[in-house]
Amino acid sequence: MDNVIDVVIMGAGIGGSAAAIQLAEKGHQVLLMDRQAFPRHKTCGEFMSPETKEMLAYLGVNPLEHGVKPTTMKQARIILPSGKEMEARLPGEAWGISRYELDLMLHKKALEHGVHIKTKTMVTNVQQQEDHTYLIETKQGQTKETYHAKAVIGAYGIRKPRGVPTDQEAERRDLEVFVGVKSHYTGIQAADEVELYFCDGGYVGISPVNEGVVNIAALLSFDMVQRSGKSIEEILSEAASTNSRLSDRLSKGTPVQGTQVSISPVRLSEEPEPWSFFPHIGDAMLMIPPLCGDGMSIALRSSMICSIATDQYLKGKLTYLEWESNYTLEANREFSDLLRRARRIQKIAFSKANQIFPIIGQLFPSLPFYLVKSTRLSELGVTKS
Repeated sequence: MDNVIDVVIMGAGIGGSAAAIQLAEKGHQVLLMDRQAFPRHKTCGEFMSPETKEMLAYLGVNPLEHGVKPTTMKQARIILPSGKEMEARLPGEAWGISRYELDLMLHKKALEHGVHIKTKTMVTNVQQQEDHTYLIETKQGQTKETYHAKAVIGAYGIRKPRGVPTDQEAERRDLEVFVGVKSHYTGIQAADEVELYFCDGGYVGISPVNEGVVNIAALLSFDMVQRSGKSIEEILSEAASTNSRLSDRLSKGTPVQGTQVSISPVRLSEEPEPWSFFPHIGDAMLMIPPLCGDGMSIALRSSMICSIATDQYLKGKLTYLEWESNYTLEANREFSDLLRRARRIQKIAFSKANQIFPIIGQLFPSLPFYLVKSTRLSELGVTKS
């Protein structure tokens, strides 16, 4: 007989772990699974905005209680290839924290609430039954198991499991494909700010994550990466060759071995995709330009919206169609305008007009802050009841 469970969450990163915690708190049996081992380094800017910090507090996750002291950031600095730059005050104090540490904290909290976590487990097929329940086939090493779940949540990022339809239309539209890379470095002195460097084919961001260590994360065009070499260090060096300020910063640093990660292909979303035949959260729902917004806050906010709707469905307060329509409506309301603003700013940022950004910023000092705030979620003021 199949393993029967209330909820299977595919993907054990920030969004998946947060959803697992919230649903387990409400009394549901939750299986959280991921194809990779944890803890591990991930391609991530490791930037935690005030709205991200708010959601962590809502989940009861306090880094200080785990002996982790995040760094603080109060402003953003954008540096163009010409050397011109623009500063913007952040809407509240942000944190820098390693995803390696953050995922550990979230998994520990999930385990405390009775969530069953299976890593290094591949989903080989997902099928929906006539009664709207799900059969999820998995493989862990040579062991195969099938789970029968009342609900499924997709939190797997950009790599969809087998059995989940891909956006073939997006691929046919030949949307630009990016590659994400990340590495920690020592030796690079960082102030209380996040630095974002424009370069040929994308961005490179630098932010402090703990004392003496910075995170360097980049989103670069596939064409640029192809001609750069095979290692993360070579790719970042090639990107820096088109921005002398970035090249100077990298020359002072030393990569921390074991922190290098890459992911591809990455396609920036044209619109949110909250549902296929189950709900999606985090990057599975929406890939936002890194210049605009905070992926961690989107993952956490979408997990909260999805958990509320899923809890109501599991308790029989919503039909399947209401579960789908309620979550889809709320997700689109929360993220569609944000994405439109982000894509608009992304387009302007890569136009020739970007050279006048610093001048405009000097003439209208409040404009950079407005642009930053317009591409961010608002804090909700949520607290535990």
